[in-house]
Amino acid sequence: MSLTLEIRSSLKDVDANHWNALSTDGNPFVRYEFLYGLEATGCLGADKGWYPQYFLLWKEDVDGDLVAAMPAYVKTHSYGEFVFDWAWADAYDRHGESYYPKLVCAIPFTPATGPRLLIRGDQPFEATADVIISTVCQYATEQKFSSAHWLFTSPKDALALTGETERAVLGKTQAHLGAALDDEGMNDEVMNDGRMDDGRMEAESNTSSNPTVPLLRRMDCQYHWHNDGYQSFDEFLARCTAKRRKTLRRERRYVSDAGITLERRQGSSLSDEEWEWVHEFYVSTFEAKWGNPSLTAEFFKRMGGTFGDATLVVFAYDPNDELPDKPVACSILFHGGDCLYGRFWGCRKEHHCLHFEACYYQGIEHCIAHQIPRFEPGAQGEHKITRGFVPTLTESAHYIAHPGFRDAISKYLDEEKKHVRDRCTGLSDLLPFKADTLTLGTDANPVHSP
Repeated sequence: MSLTLEIRSSLKDVDANHWNALSTDGNPFVRYEFLYGLEATGCLGADKGWYPQYFLLWKEDVDGDLVAAMPAYVKTHSYGEFVFDWAWADAYDRHGESYYPKLVCAIPFTPATGPRLLIRGDQPFEATADVIISTVCQYATEQKFSSAHWLFTSPKDALALTGETERAVLGKTQAHLGAALDDEGMNDEVMNDGRMDDGRMEAESNTSSNPTVPLLRRMDCQYHWHNDGYQSFDEFLARCTAKRRKTLRRERRYVSDAGITLERRQGSSLSDEEWEWVHEFYVSTFEAKWGNPSLTAEFFKRMGGTFGDATLVVFAYDPNDELPDKPVACSILFHGGDCLYGRFWGCRKEHHCLHFEACYYQGIEHCIAHQIPRFEPGAQGEHKITRGFVPTLTESAHYIAHPGFRDAISKYLDEEKKHVRDRCTGLSDLLPFKADTLTLGTDANPVHSP
């Protein structure tokens, strides 16, 4: 089968149905509506340091069938990734080398596990994954990027990326690699100038001289809630020890005793004014802590119109507030497939335990009501464990072009993985569940160790 690989800096002219047909697991963040929404509403680009580079694999040519794809971004920093490599960048700098730009296959600003190698179901997964992985690493080398990274990968993708045997990631492909690149908005420091008259950059594979280079495996720990077929929140609490059950009920009572009411809303039901409120809450978190908010008000409004059924907004109202009809806080979640994903939170007035209620307990109740098996509330936060969120290993894969840095980072990751595994296992002791309801290492309660 003849294949053509194309690299585009925009999804604008890609058919949404063809893109969405590549992944059927329901993950909301790899859907066309979400990815193109980021691009179309000013959340990416030069001022953000995220330059889209979508890898598209076509049968025959670009007028044929789209059989696979991968969302990727050229990065000039490491913000918004949540797999922290600042120390790697510092090491490059101390040795007079440039770590940026790099290529990142991830969902911008979204530390949620999911597919990164989007391969249509009627295609041979392993062979097609080999084509994509080989091409990405070859492309990163040709463009003189320091590295290529796949973040928060699904177990299936993790196996394809970092299987136990070393993978020939450079030049081992039978595909014709025709890279069509529209690099508008990218300067010469980020992307080499190799444009032909028709705006395409041709990159024929060279199988005679490219070395075999393994991808490096990295793990981290998040905290996920698992629905064991609960019929109510009280049934979930019944699995907890008396001490933790009392604590969780007290935290919820702090909110209800203050007269605060919570309202769960599907994103498609929000007005433009309410989406403006959501964006204000999102921005308020950055203003109170650190960093710059990257998502625009236009993005949130667009999500309401094109992605509203996959968006859940929890509003909190205080009848004693000077503006009782305007929420005092909100959390923003997405759902799809077998998972609910907590993403953002913000408030304009502090209330004791309201964050726990809006971000965690309302999400758990939503999962129980709709029989959603899993709830990923976001990165970090060991305080989630005592509220029923299980320590869970996450995976990423890394191609490091420089042999010396690759060797050093590989040794570092070997040590880091041991500590992450031990930490993840040790933190499970903080779970609130009764000992006789906890079975470690099973699908029912996965203290995950891929």
